[in-house]
Amino acid sequence: MSYAYDPQQARTAVLAYSGGLDTSVAVRWLIEEMSLEVVAVAVDVGQGGDWDALRARALAAGATRCVVVDARDELASEYAFASLRANALYEQKYPLVSALSRPLISKHLVAQARLHGARAVAHGCTGKGNDQVRFEVSVRALAPDLEMISPARVWGMTREQSIEYAKRHGVPLDAKKSSGGDIYSIDQNLWGRAIECGVLEDPWERPPDDVYELTVQAATEPCEIVISFEEGVPVALDDRALSPREMIEEVSRIVGSYGWGRLDMVENRRVGIKSREVYECPGSLALIMAHSDLESLTLERDLAHEKARLEPRWAELVYDGLWFSPLKEALDSFMISSQRYVSGDVKLVCEPGRCYVAGRRSPVALYDWELATYDAADSFRHSDAEGFVRLWGLGVETWAARQARRGSGGESASDVG
Repeated sequence: MSYAYDPQQARTAVLAYSGGLDTSVAVRWLIEEMSLEVVAVAVDVGQGGDWDALRARALAAGATRCVVVDARDELASEYAFASLRANALYEQKYPLVSALSRPLISKHLVAQARLHGARAVAHGCTGKGNDQVRFEVSVRALAPDLEMISPARVWGMTREQSIEYAKRHGVPLDAKKSSGGDIYSIDQNLWGRAIECGVLEDPWERPPDDVYELTVQAATEPCEIVISFEEGVPVALDDRALSPREMIEEVSRIVGSYGWGRLDMVENRRVGIKSREVYECPGSLALIMAHSDLESLTLERDLAHEKARLEPRWAELVYDGLWFSPLKEALDSFMISSQRYVSGDVKLVCEPGRCYVAGRRSPVALYDWELATYDAADSFRHSDAEGFVRLWGLGVETWAARQARRGSGGESASDVG
């Protein structure tokens, strides 16, 4: 689609605005250094906070307007639950907290750029991070005509220098400091919470207690919760129907109150460096654990094995910013198809510092008690096993008789005698 050139609109940039240090400084920098008018766009993905204060902060930094978009339900149903279908854990640990929200935010940035006639989309990501990749690749996939601007890659300021720049230009700050004075960079949404910077940059140092918010142990008595799934989607908690957003929030609250759901890992970023990341993901990790367990009861063997092979690839694509890509779209179709019979209940037990599966059931379970049992009700035809085992191992038996010893420099069985 072509757009008529408008000099005024050409001077407008839409900025992904979080209200934190980097994006607040970016507002002023875009104005001072690039003579742009800035429309700050904040997307509510469940990070919490005072939206009126955020709007005031953006305007005080110099933005011509600040738009807040409530995308919590969209994140839950279209992004988090898509990830749940794939049991997505990057490097078998990280449930893609930030990686899931970036394509959604990008979608709304493009929509606001069209609405305001902007010619550019900006973000506050540094050159070291994954989010620059996720924002820019997503925006270009949705709107190749828009220019991308990354102020932090240009200015090259440290966090301390950014704080000084903000003070010098009267930009209000909202950086969280620990009791020891360290500044943490925090990204949070419905699916979890990511914390980095400060003392956490040393992978040997234990994370201080003050970095945690979602997994502070308060509950002491064990409890059981039952999560009900329909075609791979959690729909009820203890027989109480919940929306996707309500489900994530409630499971996060319950499980997190037992101090479970923390991750401390060194991960491989897309830009080629390793970084130490601390995550709190009580709800996402519990839901993935329950969903995966139900699949063990309901998925046919070959389908389960192939899905397990493709799940890391799905997670890697999303982590690398390729949510809007042909391969991701094709894998989505596979994941959705695989969930046709993933319906039933999973029982989780929560104890201080623990959360684990204690039971599962499904009206379409492939588990057959009469086939599995060893008591008198056993219906398995044991006499069939002899022929099956012999035929299954026939190829290996033939290889052992004809070739096995030749490979090690010895005589084959047919050469003996």
